Amino acid sequence: MLITGGAGFIGSSIATALVKYGARVTIVDAMLPLYGGNLFNLKEIEDSIEFIHGDIRDEELIATLVKDKDIIYNFAAQVSHLDSKDHPLLDLDINCRGHLIILEAVRKHAPQARILFSSSRMVYGKILHTPADENHPTKPLTIYGIHKLLAEMYYRYYFETFNIDTVTVRIPTPYGPRQHMKHSKYSVAGWFLRQSLNGEVIKIFGDGTQSRDYIYIDDVVDAFLRLGMGGRSGEAYNLGTDERTRLVDMVDAILIETQSGSKELVPYPENYIVANFGDYIANYNKIRNDVSWEPKVNLREGTKRTVEYYKKYRNYYW
Repeated sequence: MLITGGAGFIGSSIATALVKYGARVTIVDAMLPLYGGNLFNLKEIEDSIEFIHGDIRDEELIATLVKDKDIIYNFAAQVSHLDSKDHPLLDLDINCRGHLIILEAVRKHAPQARILFSSSRMVYGKILHTPADENHPTKPLTIYGIHKLLAEMYYRYYFETFNIDTVTVRIPTPYGPRQHMKHSKYSVAGWFLRQSLNGEVIKIFGDGTQSRDYIYIDDVVDAFLRLGMGGRSGEAYNLGTDERTRLVDMVDAILIETQSGSKELVPYPENYIVANFGDYIANYNKIRNDVSWEPKVNLREGTKRTVEYYKKYRNYYW
C-alpha cells in the first residue's frame, strides 16, 4: 500500500493502523516546512514501513511508487484554506496538479489500484441545510475548497473515462493525536488545545455558536480502512458525527480536560474576512449503508485521549 502525505496527521494514523494489520506500507512525504509532516508520527512503526522523502509533483518518483500497489491513500496536500488565499498558485500546484500526476501514474502503471482521495467539507461552501448529504450543492467559498472540488472532479473523471477505481472521502473537522500544532492555520481545535495546555486565553471570534462536526482521528481511520476494501467506485462519501457541537462547546470540552487556560469571546478583528459557511453537520448515511461505518468516539472521550497524548509528547509538536 502507498500513503502520500504519510508523515502527516491522518496519513500517519492510517499507516499505524495498517501496520498493525500486517500490511506492507510505503510512505511518501515531502516534509514541507510548517505543513503537517512529522517523523515522530511514524516513530512507533519506523522499522515496519518504507519511508520515501519525496513530493507528489515528482512525476518520475510517483510513477515508480505506484507500481504494484493495490491501495493508494492520498493525503498529500496544502491543507490551509488561509494559505490558499495568500498562495493560490501553490495550492493549485499541490492540490490539483499533484493529484493529476498521481492519477496519470496510476492510469499508466497501476490501473488495478484503488485510490482514496482525502477531500473536505469545504467543497460545499455555504451550507443551505443540515444535515448536508453528498448531493448538497457544491459552491466553495475559498481557493482551498475550489481546488478540492476540482481534484474531486479529476478523480471522478478518471473513474468514468479510464475505469480507475477511485473513492473520495469528505472529512469535516478532524482532531486527535499526531495533529500539527505549531500554528493556527490548519486546525482550530488543535490550536485551541495548545493554547489551553500553555495556560493561555483562547480567543473566540464572534459568539462561538457556529456548529461543526468535530471527528476524532480513530473514526477517520476506520472509515478509510473500510473504504479501502469496500464502498462504490467513483463515489464521494461524507464522514460525520451524531453531535452538533458549537465552537464554544468544543473549547469548553478542551478546558475541562486540560484544567488549564480560559476562554474569551472577542469581536472579529478589523478587516477580517469572514467566510459565511453557516453551520455544518454531515449526513453520513451513505457510508453507513455501504460499509457499515459509524463514528464511535464522542467529543468528550476524543478530547480526553487527545489531551493525554499531547501532555505526554508535547515536545515533539510544540
